[in-house]
Amino acid sequence: MKTPARFFALIAGGAAASALAGCMVGPNYHQPPAPSVDHYLPNPLLAGTAPGPGETPQQFIAGRAVDDHWWGLFGSAKLDALEDEALRRNPNLAAAQAALRQAHEVWLAGRASMFPTIQLAASAARSKNADTLASPLSSNAQTYSLYSGQFNISYVVDVFGGQRRQVESLAALADVQRFQAGAAWLALTTNVASTALQIAGLKPQLDAAEANVAAYRRMLEITHHMQALGEASNLDVAAAESALEGAEQAEPPLRKQIGQLTDVMAVYLGRESANLPALQLDLSDFRLPAQLPVSLPSELVRRRPDVLAAEAGVHAASAQVGVAAAARLPSFQLTGALGGTSTAIDTLVSNGNSLWSVGGSAAQTLFDAGARRHQQKAAEAALDQAKAQYRGAVLAALQNTADVLQAIVEDARTLDHAARAADAAERSRTLSQTMFERGQVGALTALTGEAAWRQAQLVLVQARAARFADTVALYQALGGGWWSVDQGHAGEQARSGKQAGEQK
Repeated sequence: MKTPARFFALIAGGAAASALAGCMVGPNYHQPPAPSVDHYLPNPLLAGTAPGPGETPQQFIAGRAVDDHWWGLFGSAKLDALEDEALRRNPNLAAAQAALRQAHEVWLAGRASMFPTIQLAASAARSKNADTLASPLSSNAQTYSLYSGQFNISYVVDVFGGQRRQVESLAALADVQRFQAGAAWLALTTNVASTALQIAGLKPQLDAAEANVAAYRRMLEITHHMQALGEASNLDVAAAESALEGAEQAEPPLRKQIGQLTDVMAVYLGRESANLPALQLDLSDFRLPAQLPVSLPSELVRRRPDVLAAEAGVHAASAQVGVAAAARLPSFQLTGALGGTSTAIDTLVSNGNSLWSVGGSAAQTLFDAGARRHQQKAAEAALDQAKAQYRGAVLAALQNTADVLQAIVEDARTLDHAARAADAAERSRTLSQTMFERGQVGALTALTGEAAWRQAQLVLVQARAARFADTVALYQALGGGWWSVDQGHAGEQARSGKQAGEQK
């Protein structure tokens, strides 16, 4: 039994040595270089937004990373509660995390192929031979029991690295799922914040619409009273009635928007719409963060999950080129068996009943009509595609960030002008209303002033909401801090395979 045991030890040692010393065909993966630019816009980014009357200016902090709990910067306990519930219950996030666990287990299963496979086989049978046949036993017994058991070992010698490239590809695919889980986390947190702010921005618009209806109804009453006194015409009454109807038409669309956004929020929270209580949100519940982080482009591509997923896709495609190249080369396998056969279990492994075998095989495809060569070319084309997609993801990330930065600067200016316009409209409305009540102007003049002021108030609210939306969009464009709350440890372990591919 010593010789077979030594042989099994030799197979194990040879397997380990071949795994360490064997070459790896195909390209070795190298991380793409970061963008060489150090800014997002053609012109230098301003230090911050222009201060407006009564509005919060925002300062850009270059090089600062996004906090993983960035929504807390809005100072709203209601938003914090919504985010916490969504992270606990959202089904899309749970699905992304399950996909990550699956990818991790697939990588572990693939990694197992780099080790020898050992199987235990056993059998037992009771037999009786026909008298016309010779007994297979040395005792010539025609009725007998036969027991057998053996260990089988096999190992595919990865001479050219095809298996290791396959494991490298699986590790990269696990990274893809990790980054996609991060993207799901980022999308969920920003969508919850964005939806909550949209609802909060619509609430004062609805309040303004309701106040508008009350104001126009009062104006219609005054116009009727003045008509009775002979100080207003039928045209004034018709204008007042038309203004009231127009004001009443503004309420249903706003209520519809709030209701639909509330239904969307229910999905984010993993609830049925019927089981979600009314969301009491108002812009006054939020504060605008005074400082905004701005990562460098070289940092952005290492933090955005969509860019990182595209990069991991390049790594997986690169490893698949090696898999296809190794498939065109010879394959080698070592096999061995150790066991025994006996008519009694207690003598199964005695010297006279033991058996063992060792062997090896090699195979090389001589003709396949070019199938493997074309498979390698297909893998190389897939690698080119993945590289182009990565480049597109980088450019899209830079464009997205540039767009958001421009929006933050310009929407702050818009809010400044909206605030000034609202002040002017309020002065005009007050003056025209006073003159109307004194009979110095007709209802049309008063209605025009009222409509201008209401519209200015609506624009002001929308401009304030836009600044909140821009801030959320910036946190999303910069990656949202998902890396601080990674979706599990599978990515950490899978990256060990990625780093091995980069170093070879």
